[in-house]
Amino acid sequence: MTRWLSVVGLGEDGLEGLSPAARQIVDAAEVLVGGARHLAMLPDDDRERLVWPSPMMELLPDINARQARRVCVLATGDPFCYGVGTALAKHFGHDSMTIVPGASAFSLAAARLGWSLDRVETLSLHGRPLALLEAFIQPAARLLALSENASTAQGVADLLTARGFGSSRMVVLEHMGGPKERRIAGRADEDWRNRDLADFNTIAIECLADPDAIARPRSPGLPDDAFHHDGQMTKREVRAATLSALMPMPGQLLWDVGAGCGSISIEWMRAERHNRAIAIERAEARLAMIAENAQALGTPGLKIVSGEAPAALEGLEQPDAVFIGGGATGDGLFDLCWGALKPGGRLVANAVTLESEQILMTRHAELGGELCRIAVSRAEPVGPYHGWRPMMPVTQFSVVKT
Repeated sequence: MTRWLSVVGLGEDGLEGLSPAARQIVDAAEVLVGGARHLAMLPDDDRERLVWPSPMMELLPDINARQARRVCVLATGDPFCYGVGTALAKHFGHDSMTIVPGASAFSLAAARLGWSLDRVETLSLHGRPLALLEAFIQPAARLLALSENASTAQGVADLLTARGFGSSRMVVLEHMGGPKERRIAGRADEDWRNRDLADFNTIAIECLADPDAIARPRSPGLPDDAFHHDGQMTKREVRAATLSALMPMPGQLLWDVGAGCGSISIEWMRAERHNRAIAIERAEARLAMIAENAQALGTPGLKIVSGEAPAALEGLEQPDAVFIGGGATGDGLFDLCWGALKPGGRLVANAVTLESEQILMTRHAELGGELCRIAVSRAEPVGPYHGWRPMMPVTQFSVVKT
């Protein structure tokens, strides 16, 4: 296949920072594509120039129409690090492209700060919800985040402070690698509104927990009070056992059927940062709870489907794992979920009623897998003393589709 499309990563130093090979690709291009900032780094000539619109993907047909010519896309830093390279490769195919990456903002920031990049969590807040940051806020964690604009630093500072991490150290790194490079440092609980920050910046965060900080690890089993719920939820101990049986793996999709407050799907997504989940819930009042919990716990990408299973499952993307938390007795529900599940996928169903338990026992006899009963008691006050108060036992069926 002819490599008609090239993607070259530029730094703040523009053409001067390119290798001879990269500079030759740019000079030989007949069509140049990039943001206004990138194109302004090039000397004026009579070559055709295409400026990215908003949304950017609207330009892809125009780029495709120029396959007979040499097209060069100018990107920021590394095109495959939260850059345009991924979208271009998905649309045109990697075999049609020549990629010459520059240094990513994360590499530059790590070099400026002396941080070991393999021990840093990286994320982008550019065009993405600020709530994504929540799942990464952990004691002693080091984070690097691409900003949306100059106001992102204040949003990050407010979120850290609200979570009890106001003493965290923040460094805003502007225009790294160019003549306008600058750094602004401070604590999260300081006022960042009146600082003259550039829109083009990367934020470094060293998370330091205040004494009253609430621990929210990404390992399964958040406290029940971390979720807004109406009492009908998978409790902490059972939830941890359920996530263990579901076995979250990177990039996989979960169906959370009868999602309640969304605790299972939210913890599935928190366990692996690239995981996705679809929460299916029929109760209107709980849909808002799911959305609120997803926002507060760092999984704003959780897809919420309103409706009653199995009808609400029709047309959904094929899952890698399925959790049936409610409605195991629904007519045809189990068969539809099992049929939709990918080979190697896991199905886990919890039951608290005798009728649902009987269905799980029947399925265990048919499909194999594991059947267990989870009985949890919590110590609670009994007058001036304490005693064990049992929760309703849960029968759990888990099976891998081979």
